[in-house]
Amino acid sequence: MSKGHILIIDDEDQLRKLLSRLLALEGYTMHEAPNVRAAMKVLEKEEIRVILSDVKLPDGNGVELVQHIRARHPEIEVIVLTAYGNIADGVQAIKNGAFDYITKGDDNNRILPLVSKAMDKAILQFRIRELEKKISGKYNFENILGDSAEIKAAVALAEKVAPADITVLLLGETGSGKEVFAHAIHQGSSRRQQPFVAVNCSAFGKEILESELFGHVTGAFTGAVKDKKGFFEEARGGTIFLDEIGEMAIELQAKMLRVLETQEFYKVGESKPTKTDVRIIAATNRNLEQEIAAGHFRADLFYRLSAFQISLPSLNERRKDIPVLAAWFLQQVAPKMNKRITGMTPAFLQALQQHSWKGNIRELRNVIERAVIITDTDILDIPTLPFDFQQGHADEHTTMRLADMERKHIIRILAHAKGNKTKAAELMDIGLTTLYNKIKEYNITAL
Repeated sequence: MSKGHILIIDDEDQLRKLLSRLLALEGYTMHEAPNVRAAMKVLEKEEIRVILSDVKLPDGNGVELVQHIRARHPEIEVIVLTAYGNIADGVQAIKNGAFDYITKGDDNNRILPLVSKAMDKAILQFRIRELEKKISGKYNFENILGDSAEIKAAVALAEKVAPADITVLLLGETGSGKEVFAHAIHQGSSRRQQPFVAVNCSAFGKEILESELFGHVTGAFTGAVKDKKGFFEEARGGTIFLDEIGEMAIELQAKMLRVLETQEFYKVGESKPTKTDVRIIAATNRNLEQEIAAGHFRADLFYRLSAFQISLPSLNERRKDIPVLAAWFLQQVAPKMNKRITGMTPAFLQALQQHSWKGNIRELRNVIERAVIITDTDILDIPTLPFDFQQGHADEHTTMRLADMERKHIIRILAHAKGNKTKAAELMDIGLTTLYNKIKEYNITAL
């Protein structure tokens, strides 16, 4: 198996072939080019990871070539071959983006370890690039599923605001897809190559959230033994998504307002402000105008955040989209469970569409996941649904008594959770005490 593709650019045939043989013995796949023009043709056809290039070429300069290659192929690492004593070329090549330089005939012992390091870095960069492509594809607007007028209207607004680089406020119930929209807006912006940092404001207390957002300096409080970057520094140049911002303490809201107004903040324990450059996308499931009236949210912060509002429809408002969303989740979940499931019965889909969704899309995904876990067939049917879905359907579609179905369901979930009752209760969306009572009621032995 090849350790990677390397291109050598040098008009000295003997040296080029010598290096090629040496590196081929180390397991690399080698390509050769006597000049820049030939090298460009190789780059078009082959997946080159590392280039070794002479400085003086018949139709170009290796130092300038570094800049050209790095601009078009930033993941490729270039090592420059310089003439003896001509260190200036090597230094300039590094400034232009070269990985390093070696002197012809004088650094033979450096070639193999240097190429190995350059190859490791290049392969890592290619993997990161591929991952970024997958993430970009996962979170683009085309992957927000649904044909209902409500979701199409929300997507249309998000597409328009994405390149505008202004603050966006996403409104919607829990589980309605606010983070997915935030990701898509980021991917549709000029900041897409920079970080996307998501923060759940309800997950931290006031003091901890301040430190997490803005960072702190050594000695700022007990336990601050070293400087810490906050999320705003981590997201510099990119987007920070502040989910559940309605949960943020009123004292911390004033500091958030300063960031929006001045693009600077104070780390905890520091008197000098830190500049930042981030786009803020905020989200909440609360009515912020009511929170303002109750004195829980600052009106000036609300006006800053709501420069552009998008209201996301609940799943109950877009029932037309439930079959396509359910099919998508089934396609994602079944392979992970090593199950081949071909579809869902009409009764199963009807039950989904008749349900009152409090957890929205997130709840729908959980329901599909549970159904996949407990099904014994290649199609999802009524008995695989939680019990509150089955009212009005059980007698029609199964002769199994409801109690028997419930017992079987609990046993399967416990088996899937490997006996972990806390995890099983979460999967079934019931309290742990309720699960223990059911285990006792149905005389289910420990797994």
